[in-house]
Amino acid sequence: MGRRNRGHGGRHVSSVTALSTVLVVSAVAHGAGYRVTLPLGLQAQAVSIPNDNALTREKIALGKQFFWDKRWSRNGTVACVSCHDPNHGWADPRTFSLTFDRKPTVRHAPTLVNRLFSDRQHWTGDRASLEDQAIKARDQDAALVVEHLGAVPAYRAQFRKIFGTGVNADGIAKAIAAYVRTILSGNSPYDRFLAGDEHALSPAARRGVRHFEGKSHGQGCVSCHAGFNFTDESYHNIGIGMDRENPDLGRYTVTNREADKGAFKTPTLRDVARRPPYMHDGSLKTLAEVVAFYNKGGHRNPWISPRIQPLNLTDSEQAELVAFLEALTGEVAPEVVTPPDLPR
Repeated sequence: MGRRNRGHGGRHVSSVTALSTVLVVSAVAHGAGYRVTLPLGLQAQAVSIPNDNALTREKIALGKQFFWDKRWSRNGTVACVSCHDPNHGWADPRTFSLTFDRKPTVRHAPTLVNRLFSDRQHWTGDRASLEDQAIKARDQDAALVVEHLGAVPAYRAQFRKIFGTGVNADGIAKAIAAYVRTILSGNSPYDRFLAGDEHALSPAARRGVRHFEGKSHGQGCVSCHAGFNFTDESYHNIGIGMDRENPDLGRYTVTNREADKGAFKTPTLRDVARRPPYMHDGSLKTLAEVVAFYNKGGHRNPWISPRIQPLNLTDSEQAELVAFLEALTGEVAPEVVTPPDLPR
């Protein structure tokens, strides 16, 4: 069985171990092993894989087909890739994605990069796992998914080989989740800099590291965007949208805890330059706007996180912080990005 390993990922960014590593995950099907190669900068001890969904090459390949197949949705108009575009940092270039009936969703689609290191999903953590997310998407119905994908002979054959059963919702979700866990980005200029390549970062980006860590003005981004994956996987109110008459209350809609009002999950900053617009509502269009928003201390409201304080950076220092964020742009393996051939 696959083991579930959870790393803490919350260590200070300057202590990140930037070493290339390989994790061998035991397979549940046919006794075969599957090797997950982690790019430079990612940490094997932080991997999160459910015991009942170990990775196999065949399962990942099937999940990749499902991820790209519009027959996954209720009326065959959208697929997972429709909102999580690999050419846009595995997020959506639109402020709000469109549903199968062409209506806007209520939040901007978050990136799927490096979800191998996370359990709860979505901006509010309302999905317990990638499997839960895959089968509870608004664009499909579990029974219809089984009907549509199960009507494809090639899928029935692959499914029986992998799971030993006919096509069912649980297996579809597990296959998609297995594929999503291979969407890994690392080997960024910053990772190469930490590994010893002193030319990997520009002078401006190096100064941006100091601003990010709070060494220049005493208040940094690293308190929330922590660890090798630049996220504490927690929820914070930074004030986005809280000036509206009926603001999105975020994590509160899941927990009903007063302290969670307006709190949203800290996204990874890896590949962040590839995926504007930003925030749960897509309201900030550029990284410069994001940095400016944090620099002024967010938008004050009764539930704002105490971690959100003005950064007091000058215009040139803000530009240096953006240069650092751009240096977190990494690489995803070509075999993960390349669209699959879909069976008829």
